[in-house]
Amino acid sequence: MKSLFQVIIRELRRLAPDPLVWFCIVVAPLLTALFFTTFMWQGLPTNMPIGLVDEDNTPTTRQIARNLDAMQQTRITANFADITEARRAMQRGEIYAFFYIPRGTTSLANQQKRPTISFYTNYSYLVAGSLSMRDMRMMSELASGAAARKVLYARGLTEQQAMAFLQPIVIETHPIGNPTLNYNVYLSNMLIPGILGIFIFMMTVYSIGSETKRGTASEWLGQAHGNIHRALVGKLLPQTVLFLLVGALIVIWLYGYMHFPCQCSPWTMMGVMSLYVLACQGMGVFMISMLPTLRLGLSFASLWGVVSFSICGMSYPTMAMDAPLQGAAMLFPLRHYFLLYVNCALDGYPLMNAGLHVLALLGFMLLPLLCGWWLKRQLLTVRYVP
Repeated sequence: MKSLFQVIIRELRRLAPDPLVWFCIVVAPLLTALFFTTFMWQGLPTNMPIGLVDEDNTPTTRQIARNLDAMQQTRITANFADITEARRAMQRGEIYAFFYIPRGTTSLANQQKRPTISFYTNYSYLVAGSLSMRDMRMMSELASGAAARKVLYARGLTEQQAMAFLQPIVIETHPIGNPTLNYNVYLSNMLIPGILGIFIFMMTVYSIGSETKRGTASEWLGQAHGNIHRALVGKLLPQTVLFLLVGALIVIWLYGYMHFPCQCSPWTMMGVMSLYVLACQGMGVFMISMLPTLRLGLSFASLWGVVSFSICGMSYPTMAMDAPLQGAAMLFPLRHYFLLYVNCALDGYPLMNAGLHVLALLGFMLLPLLCGWWLKRQLLTVRYVP
């Protein structure tokens, strides 16, 4: 215990005067949480600028334009004389999309023919493009239904008969877990822990790799009486306490202040976040053990952290990936945190319902027990090469 205490004091003396370390451990993760949650404060982008090309210019098409402008996600900011002007405005980035109503649309609809309404979307901006596309598609379907209903009324059908013909099956949608379709809930719950994980990877690698860079690895191990596990606990314990506090503040911010959906106890999410922090530290020790050079270790940490966002299943479902990638996803702590978050916070199931993922995080946490002997050998034999 005395040697462990000496290693902890030594690490505190190394951390205290370094503002960059404090920034990466405390300031940057909290600023990230504040930035993302306030950046998407409204949940969904609203009033995104789109254009209108109305060559028909009849009361019917003007009503369609007013209805489209009244939708929450889109706002018609410009009317163009032809498609060429609208296309150039979209290429200049002035609008995300434009709605095109060709000449004779109303006349063809009244004659029970099939006029064509077109809409063009700039999918270089994924969120803006998909949301504006959704609004314009919905408006075109509503316009088509209104024209058909008008014809059915002219044939003598009642409103109930006309609606039964237009929509024989009424569809109800019930989004589970995020009923308001809030992008803040969808993204922040994974982006913020993912970025926290990157900082944990890099700080763990940096604090161990800097011993080799500065030539102090022998001194560090000597204070721990040559016990690599005691040396690792003493070095990482101050960082662990700080990262756990940051993780707790993030949980309080997301589920206490922001009131994101949480069907379990906040203490459960505190426990999941704590497991995730410890798993990331264990993974960081493994990274610097495999690549003991500080430069390569930091590259490994940053690459692994960034790939986590793509493979964890947040943006693209893991079950739709190729089989080798589905297996590789299990090597990322963020994947297990994501599944535990869905199991507990969104679905409200007990933590042990996803016990395998708890065991996986515990496995990451215990990685230093497996690679400690190799890390000790590298610290004592590998010379730092700038």
